Amino acid sequence: MIHRPRRNRNNAAIRRLVRENHLLADDLIMPLFVIPGENRRVAVPSMPGIHRLSVDLIEKECAQLWELGVSAVALFPALDGAQKDRHASESVNPDGLYQTCIRRIKKNVPEMIVISDVAMDPYSSDGHDGLVDDSGRILNDETLPILADMAVSQAAAGADIVAPSDMMDGRVGYIRGKLDEAGFTDCGILAYTAKYASAFYGPFRDALDSAPRAGDKKTYQMDSANVREALREAELDMAEGADMIMVKPGLPYLDVVRALAEISTVPVAVYNVSGEYAMLRAAASNGWLDYEKVVLESLMGFKRAGADLILSYHAREVAEWLRAD
Repeated sequence: MIHRPRRNRNNAAIRRLVRENHLLADDLIMPLFVIPGENRRVAVPSMPGIHRLSVDLIEKECAQLWELGVSAVALFPALDGAQKDRHASESVNPDGLYQTCIRRIKKNVPEMIVISDVAMDPYSSDGHDGLVDDSGRILNDETLPILADMAVSQAAAGADIVAPSDMMDGRVGYIRGKLDEAGFTDCGILAYTAKYASAFYGPFRDALDSAPRAGDKKTYQMDSANVREALREAELDMAEGADMIMVKPGLPYLDVVRALAEISTVPVAVYNVSGEYAMLRAAASNGWLDYEKVVLESLMGFKRAGADLILSYHAREVAEWLRAD
């Protein structure tokens, strides 16, 4: 035989030499849940190994992540119900939990890239990503100023990148305009471009108590059956000024990651979401899977599909494994 593909698999050194994709700590973004108080570490029951952290512990976590080579974090606030209202007023409080956390990170670990979440649901008494009218309808255009004010407040606190996760039409362009007007022309936008109405978000909503109080999110998050719609969303977000685009969830949507990677002129991110994390944790805890191997294989799958950036709750431990290796 002239062609023997196995020659390129003969030993570990050859396999490394011809490897097409590589997973690096530089690829990883660690999502973190911030809660009020001091020295508080509260476990998320549906996400073993993941905790809600007070700001002082978030600072320490960021310092440790930086030392491991993870250079970006994505922050999500878990607020008391008393701080929530229909208009997400707490989201623009300059002395609020979220803005305080951003400032503390940038003061103590200034090199760390802070990605802030722009959506109403953590602050909304309705639990939706947009403004809800009396009939229960999610109002698109009326939501945009709320999101833009939120983004400007986060940028003022020091966020390097704002990440609108709301899926309102036109929000990227609206936010870009307001950021520029406020002088934050260097603040980037990571658009949740193809965010699907997925059942894989369950543990995340437990962590933040952010589930809708009524109805669901299917009028603004995408239908899981659609791919061409994701291409349309990507074209719109890039035209409106997105610096990066994202697919969420990850593992069930690798075809969407590939489709966006093939047409995107900006970096493509993927969110390895809470339900995906919980599945691997649960299977490994029962001895059904080798945890480290399946995690690394899953994240390599994102790279192979075309993702440049990976948001993952595995980020810290993967960075530790890569360093040890």
